[in-house]
Amino acid sequence: MSARRDFDLPALRAGVLAGEKRAVARAITLVENRDELAYDLVREIYPHTGGALVAGFTGPPGVGKSSLLSSLVTLLRSDQKTVGMVSVDPSSPFSHGAVLGDRIRLSDHFLDAGVFIRSMSTRGHLGGISEATLQALLVLDASGKDVLLLETVGVGQSEVDVATIADTVVLVLMPGSGDSVQALKAGVMEIPDVIVINKADHPAARTMRSEIRSILSLDRDRPWKPPIVETEAIRGEGVDQLWGAVLEHRAFLERDGGLEQRRRRSIEHEVVAVAVAQARRRLSQAVEGDAEVRELLDRVHARELDPLTATREIAERVLKLGG
Repeated sequence: MSARRDFDLPALRAGVLAGEKRAVARAITLVENRDELAYDLVREIYPHTGGALVAGFTGPPGVGKSSLLSSLVTLLRSDQKTVGMVSVDPSSPFSHGAVLGDRIRLSDHFLDAGVFIRSMSTRGHLGGISEATLQALLVLDASGKDVLLLETVGVGQSEVDVATIADTVVLVLMPGSGDSVQALKAGVMEIPDVIVINKADHPAARTMRSEIRSILSLDRDRPWKPPIVETEAIRGEGVDQLWGAVLEHRAFLERDGGLEQRRRRSIEHEVVAVAVAQARRRLSQAVEGDAEVRELLDRVHARELDPLTATREIAERVLKLGG
């Protein structure tokens, strides 16, 4: 069924701007499905975005990000803050759906009118942040949410992607986890604005804190020194200190114009990322359905044409690019 039978654009726009859950849910579904109406909607609501605080949470799997976020939502709601949250899950290779689904520990918040939670798949996007995720955050921002939380898979390039779209990046680690140690070694420490050691009662917590401090001390030129916060997410311990650290970072950005600079970079990255995703789809479709493109690839395989020349000719044909 076409989305246009359920909503016309003015009604959907009004529903999103009024913060109506059904309208917000439908709008996010439209951007996930790349429905034609989604492009019109985003254009209409974009002037109403930019008011929310955006915090991205990343880290290796199994460190308790979902439990931590559930406790954080509880804290924010006790302060009468409205919350929008997007959890980005690995894609199913068969259905392209969100394999993990909506997080069980977040289920307490689903009936809260002041909270909107959505799980989305990465849809094979390199880096873990799908094109639709960026659009979904815009929808939630336009709906009037005070705080937007983004939870991502903590693998590969996803940490970098989070850094490009969040005002504040929170890296969650857990003592005694091999994945956490690998994250430390992989240079991920250059990315976060706040570092959380969850399950802080673990015997190895003190050692991990020392390791993190040692790594952070190597970057003396960084004007913002990421605080290290220890939490027990399931019991809600340390969550208020975590939120305090996020607010301190926000104040730091606002003092020297850094928030405006970060958001400018975010917009630039978003526009380029969406353009690249659309170009990739067009190229993929051409490889499957354009006989002349297939012939070019066959000639490369037969060593009759070099790859760079083929690339130039495909770009000219499919993307209308010269040079």
